[in-house]
Amino acid sequence: MQATSPLIQMSLEKVLERIFAVRRITRRDQQLLMSTLLSKEGLNEEDRLQISRVFDALQRGLLKVVD
Repeated sequence: MQATSPLIQMSLEKVLERIFAVRRITRRDQQLLMSTLLSKEGLNEEDRLQISRVFDALQRGLLKVVD
């Protein structure tokens, strides 16, 4: 499994931090997370868990989707 590039890793961390801080996710954020999950590049377990937390929070109504 490949490691994610430092640039992608850094921007992913910032997006995740912002989503949890403001309890909101944009459609663009959601698309970024989906494409990251589906990309050929591997994610570390921490990133996978954080992304899973976002989608779980969406399903439970804990995050608001904004455009």
